[in-house]
Amino acid sequence: MIRRLEVDGVPTLLAPAAGPVRAGLVFRVGMADETLPRRGVTHLLEHLVLAPFGPLDHGANGTTEALFTSFVVQGDPAEVSTFLTTVCRHLREPPAGRLALEREILRVEENGRGGGGMDQIALWRYGARDHGLVSFPEYGLAGLTEDDLREWAAHWFTRQNAVLFIAGAEVPAGLRLPLPDGARQPVPTPSSALPHTPAYFAAGAGLVAVDAVVRRQAAANVFAGVLERELYRSVRQEDGLSYQVAAGCAPRYDGYAKLRAVADSLPDKQDAMLGGVIDVLATLRVGRILPADRDAVVANCRELLSFPEADASRLPGCARDLLTGEPVPDLDELHADLDAVTVDDLRKVAREAAASALLLVPEGLRADWAGFDAAPTTSDEVVEGAVHRASDGEAELTVGTDGVTGIYGETVATVSYDRCAALLAWPDGARRLIGDDGISVHVEPNLFEPVPDLAAVDDAVPRDRHVTMPARHSELIPSPPPVVGRFTRLVRSIREATNTATAWLSTRLFDPVR
Repeated sequence: MIRRLEVDGVPTLLAPAAGPVRAGLVFRVGMADETLPRRGVTHLLEHLVLAPFGPLDHGANGTTEALFTSFVVQGDPAEVSTFLTTVCRHLREPPAGRLALEREILRVEENGRGGGGMDQIALWRYGARDHGLVSFPEYGLAGLTEDDLREWAAHWFTRQNAVLFIAGAEVPAGLRLPLPDGARQPVPTPSSALPHTPAYFAAGAGLVAVDAVVRRQAAANVFAGVLERELYRSVRQEDGLSYQVAAGCAPRYDGYAKLRAVADSLPDKQDAMLGGVIDVLATLRVGRILPADRDAVVANCRELLSFPEADASRLPGCARDLLTGEPVPDLDELHADLDAVTVDDLRKVAREAAASALLLVPEGLRADWAGFDAAPTTSDEVVEGAVHRASDGEAELTVGTDGVTGIYGETVATVSYDRCAALLAWPDGARRLIGDDGISVHVEPNLFEPVPDLAAVDDAVPRDRHVTMPARHSELIPSPPPVVGRFTRLVRSIREATNTATAWLSTRLFDPVR
């Protein structure tokens, strides 16, 4: 049974558990609360808080997720007490002496992450804001100051915006949580970059994935298990198209949940794999769900809830529910909810998932033949203003009073100043405007004639959206090449630049940044 307590004004969840004490302090703040120019502020603060501890063993760590930041520890009561008390002191006064060094460590960490199609799902669904920010690099690292970190910590890392959980017999003696007072922070309202769903986008190779938004309920969790079983049976066992098949459901903490499934394939099987996944979705959408699959998934879920320390294992999730105002059911309620799930409930979830689906398909493939709209990659509008053309006349840039439009072949990209999520500025004069819908315009001034004066762009975009980028090596700065082959090089340079807004999470279904 989970008991509710309070430690120094912080709501606390306590569940009995054998062995070392396991505890965590969870705050309702994460990447989705940042802005694009300040991406990385929460992660940097988390690193600074932990840096003075030196090497941490497997029992202590910190994580930054889309909506939460957590500090966890395992050990004897004295170790747990010392760690969490010290974390709170560091949050009140961040150890800024390692600021420059931790910036570099995070840059190395970011460089080691993949940038595949799975990482881009949030960008395509939400754009360059709130829940979509998990897909972008940590642009804010270079410009963040000690004052910025103190201000961020004072606003978000407060006793009213935290929940403590403890798996053990009692609250460790001497535990103190010297956090400042503040306010409970609501979950940001999800935006949308998709005019219509179901939709699809193409990226990478070898993976087909489905992302959907459904109401959070027991039936959604059961449906994820049913979907995985049907995918495994169809695309692996029967057709031999895939080796790894997985599906999962995770709360979005606004009454909805993120349902996701993924299957891999060989390059020469990608089109067949895509057809196989779409067939499975269609099968479930029209209601052909096996009662035996429902029974098997419910039995597996009930087994997980029947372990002696099931309550202790639920503590991190319950802490997140408590922080966001979601119900915190007990085990009997969870069992009852599972037992109440019917095949008809699963059919309703299947239809809900199909209607909201965002499909990742391998590069070069399409899914419009199956009723999925192509997610927008270009803009419908263009601005009026000074036109600057490439010397071959195949590409042009328009700098207007309301925004900037780049036309590259058949691609039209427009970012208006009032919807510019970030303006990246390089010392050599290059600029990249990223719209809040995720569409960007990259400008290499010396590739256009006449050379555009971008001072007006800098003045039009609010200063809090500017990001000063580090100087580029001279070999990375495009220069006007000879007339022969100029257009090829120009388009390649611009397309490479406009395609760099990719996600930086791991390729697992749902994974925090550590």
